[in-house]
Amino acid sequence: MKRVKITVMRMTCYRDLMEQYENPIEHACDMQVGMTFYVENCHKPQGLCDSAWETIYPFVRQLAEGHGNFFDGWMRNPYSAMLSCNDGFRPVTFLVETIDE
Repeated sequence: MKRVKITVMRMTCYRDLMEQYENPIEHACDMQVGMTFYVENCHKPQGLCDSAWETIYPFVRQLAEGHGNFFDGWMRNPYSAMLSCNDGFRPVTFLVETIDE
């Protein structure tokens, strides 16, 4: 299996939606822009959010198995994907890519 690198690229916060729909949460996310995680044998890296992992795992698995070219050429690097977690109030965007070794 190939190694896969996950990098936090961007974090967004939709305060208007949070004020209107979300119950108050004191601490929702530990991610920070620039954080990097390495996937070994398709196991969730320590420190990566469980919810984010559930969202990006299918792509991680495909990349680890050597597949790519998602959605017929969506990414310039066919062995990568730009994905966001499923938090609609504060989505975190991740670059997921294989590592050449």
